[in-house]
Amino acid sequence: GAVEWRWMFGVEALPAALFFLLLFFNPYSPRWLLAKGRVQEARIVLEKCGTDSGTVNEEIAEIQASLDLEHHSIVEPFYTKKYAKPILLAVAIAMFNQLSGINALMYYAPHIFKMAGAGAESAMLQTVAVGGTNLLFTMAALAVIDLFGRKRLMLVGSIGYIISLGVTAWAFYKFGTDFTPAGSTVVLLSLLLFIASHAFGQGAVIWVYISEIFPNRVRARGQALGSFTHWIMAALISWTFPVIADISGAHIFAFYAICMIGQLLWVILVMPETKGISLEKIQKQFGID
Repeated sequence: GAVEWRWMFGVEALPAALFFLLLFFNPYSPRWLLAKGRVQEARIVLEKCGTDSGTVNEEIAEIQASLDLEHHSIVEPFYTKKYAKPILLAVAIAMFNQLSGINALMYYAPHIFKMAGAGAESAMLQTVAVGGTNLLFTMAALAVIDLFGRKRLMLVGSIGYIISLGVTAWAFYKFGTDFTPAGSTVVLLSLLLFIASHAFGQGAVIWVYISEIFPNRVRARGQALGSFTHWIMAALISWTFPVIADISGAHIFAFYAICMIGQLLWVILVMPETKGISLEKIQKQFGID
């Protein structure tokens, strides 16, 4: 109607205002403070972030040494063997993020629920449930990401992806275009599990992880590469989903499930943990001077 769409956009101002207010309580990073010579403030922030008081001086010394090295270094090429490992990790996590089909669901949720037999009004309400689930499990992930680590959240999310996408593919294979109420419920619950798995895993981890695996001197380029890969894949998935889904809902969700099996293997065999590890130590692990 003439009013409803205004409310849809207007309510988004509330979380935006909350975000703006919370920015005033967000501390400066220790690296930035040390770069400005504000050592005591950096010490306070490190202690608030959980660094043991006995090792604060050691961590400050490591950060300062890294800053001194960056200050005296010249601009260097990014696409070199030196940065091959973080580059491959950033590209991989960004590709897997979209190969889950997350943006297809977020963009086409009402259409997917209609494919599964829901009416127009019911499909919109189910889409609201998707958004609510996303918010709830994102908040849960933010509360535990530094407790459980990035890799463990990715493992939980990957398993949830595989189960939810596999069940959704099975439901579309079994019911086709003739969904029963029970079949529609299976799809709804499976896709809510999918959203929860994404919010608790990939959705919470990807941008934190990409920012942690690159040294400061190339971090902007590393994050740009990750973002570029992510959105190129998002465009590709968003373009192909409606075409393939109209032919076979089972095949497209089965494809995403297979891709998430690949992600699970990547997390287990390749992805290094970065929880509780300083940027300087991560660089040493990757062989970056």
